[in-house]
Amino acid sequence: MIAALDASVAFEAIYVDATRTSSATLADLQTRAAAKGVRVFALAEGVLERVADASTPQPVLGAVRLPLVDVAAIACRGLILVLHDVRDPGNAGTLIRSADAAGASGVVFTGRSVDPFNPKTLRATAGSIFHVPVAVDELIVTLASFVGRGATTFATVVRGGVSHRKVDFTGPTVVVIGNEAEGLDEASIALCQGSITIEMAGASESLNAGVAGSLIAFESLWQREGTTTSPPTPSL
Repeated sequence: MIAALDASVAFEAIYVDATRTSSATLADLQTRAAAKGVRVFALAEGVLERVADASTPQPVLGAVRLPLVDVAAIACRGLILVLHDVRDPGNAGTLIRSADAAGASGVVFTGRSVDPFNPKTLRATAGSIFHVPVAVDELIVTLASFVGRGATTFATVVRGGVSHRKVDFTGPTVVVIGNEAEGLDEASIALCQGSITIEMAGASESLNAGVAGSLIAFESLWQREGTTTSPPTPSL
C-alpha cells in the first residue's frame, strides 16, 4: 500500500480493519494518504475478510485504478520484456519485479498470459507493478511497435540461440519469454529477429520462466551500467 501511495497511483479509497492495525501504523497510513488526497475508511471487524480474495488478508485493502498503458507509451530504450502465454501468476509477478529492479522500460503481456492484475500476480510483484509500465496486446503488434522504433527483438529458446551473455543489450532490446511448460512456438519465434539461450552446465533441461527472464534482465542491466550517467537504484 505504501509503495502504491509513494508511486502516486490513482486510488479510489483505502479500507482498514482498525481492530488489526496498530495505532501508529494506521496514523502513518492516514497521514500518507491524506497527503495524496486519498480517503481512508475504517471497516467493522470481519468485513475485510469477506471482500478480500485471500483467506487471511492483510488488514489494509486499497482500491486503485489499473495502471495499464498502451504499448506505444512504453519507451523504446533499454530492455522491454514480453511475456507470451506465461500463465503462472507467480512467474508473471516475478518477471515484473525483476524488470523493475533491473531498470527495464516496460513489460508487455501477450497471447494467453495470466492477467497482470490477478491478485496472485500483484502480490508476487511486491509493489513493482506501480513502478514499471505494463501493457497488454498481441505479440505481432507489440514486436512491430518496437521494431518500428529501432529495437532488436529476441525469442528465448531452450537450445540453439545465442548465449544471453553474448547478446548486445546496450541498445533497445525486446526479449520474449514463453510459456512455462512449452516455451515459444515456432511461429512466435519466427516473428523475432534473433533467439537467446541461457547456457547451463547441469542436467536440468530448462529454467523456470521467472528465473530465465530475471537472468536476462540483470545481464541487460550490467551491460547498460556503463552507458548511463546515473547509477541504478539499489534493490535492497
